[in-house]
Amino acid sequence: MKHLYQSVAVLLGADPKRPVADDYTPEAVTLHAEQKADKTRIAAIHAEMEHKAQHKIPEKWRRRRWTVLILTNLLFVLSFQLDIQILEGALTGSRFVGFHMADLNSALQVMLAYKEVVLNLLIGTITVLILWWLLGGRTFCSWVCPYHLLAEWTEMAHDYLAKKKIVKDHPFDRRVRTYFWIVFGVLAFVTGYTVFETISPTGILSRALIYGPGIALVWVATLLLFEIFYSKRAWCRYACPIGLTYGLVGAVSPLKVTYNLANCFHEAECKKVCEVPHVLDLVIKGRATDVDLFIGADCTHCGRCVDACPTNSLNLEFKGLGQLLK
Repeated sequence: MKHLYQSVAVLLGADPKRPVADDYTPEAVTLHAEQKADKTRIAAIHAEMEHKAQHKIPEKWRRRRWTVLILTNLLFVLSFQLDIQILEGALTGSRFVGFHMADLNSALQVMLAYKEVVLNLLIGTITVLILWWLLGGRTFCSWVCPYHLLAEWTEMAHDYLAKKKIVKDHPFDRRVRTYFWIVFGVLAFVTGYTVFETISPTGILSRALIYGPGIALVWVATLLLFEIFYSKRAWCRYACPIGLTYGLVGAVSPLKVTYNLANCFHEAECKKVCEVPHVLDLVIKGRATDVDLFIGADCTHCGRCVDACPTNSLNLEFKGLGQLLK
């Protein structure tokens, strides 16, 4: 329960806490002591990193994720263009073969704005709530959201320019996202208008793909340029209330990225590629409080850390079913 509480606190913007002595299990204490005393580990890490440099690890999970994301959004487009009525609407609100589905954050905004709950909206919200509870909450961000894909590409551009020393990343306080979540909720309640939906790049892109481009794409382009030249992944990390909403839903999801202390060499390759690197603070040497832990609620389950880890210390698992595809 304490780990869950800390996970939600980090999701809301708190810094990961350094564990104290009472937080560690006896098994974790033993493992940390063994790793500290093992003089062969440094040589093993160097050998491992040299092998990785010569044999690039394929990003299997990224390919799977991009495929799912593109096909999902393409299904929206084809359903509208060909009038096949499989997936109607857009990401903010849709029907899948007749079943109503409502984006959780959009549904919350609508309920606050209109101060009533329409039956179809309630059905769609419950359906999506159950779906994304099963699939890990913020899995929505990395596996479905079209803005996430563009942000991932702009991240590559930012990293390239940073390597050339042309730009520098400027991080913000992660608590700002929680403040935005509250502000947009209050605005919806007070004004009776879903203010956030007018600036949400997720909704803008989804509607533009399905129904055609509009002037709102200028806002999306501005965000992407800001992320390339000033602050990497700024919208997703520091502003988007959608990620916070889904993170709360996924905090107790059966789908998790899990961490095994016994296998870990603490080389930090996972943190280099993580989209939300603060969730991987537990892989820092001496931080893991148990032999097996799950990564926190802010994890998007993108799988990049799983691909990057050369010792299989990180895995995507579904409780009761075990490890998913490698």
